[in-house]
Amino acid sequence: MVTRREEKEHLLKRSKNFLETAEYQISKGFYDLAAFSLEQALQLFLKAKILAEGVDYPRTHSVRVLLEILSDLVSENKKTGVKEILDKYLLELSVLEDAYITSRYIMREFTKQEVEKLAKSVKEIMKDVT
Repeated sequence: MVTRREEKEHLLKRSKNFLETAEYQISKGFYDLAAFSLEQALQLFLKAKILAEGVDYPRTHSVRVLLEILSDLVSENKKTGVKEILDKYLLELSVLEDAYITSRYIMREFTKQEVEKLAKSVKEIMKDVT
């Protein structure tokens, strides 16, 4: 049986791999794939953080919902930080969620500038949530 700690470490490793994959995809001009990889990197990272709080993560792909759940779980001083992230990165989080859906069902192109901004935002969010 896999422990929460093992699952958390596995999710963090996959998150890191998706982030590295996104950077490679950006360098090759695969912007739509990079946007998807960035969403996956953040989604898995947030699920690992929820596990670290001793709670099983829900079956959702919404990074905004995951941040809201994390906000409810963390200490009061960290809670403010998570709420600030939700406000500060509102548009970027929405675009990341769109990237998850459009990568499967809708033709949507992303520009280099869009994915570079998303990459910067994802890295900042990960740093701020840690």
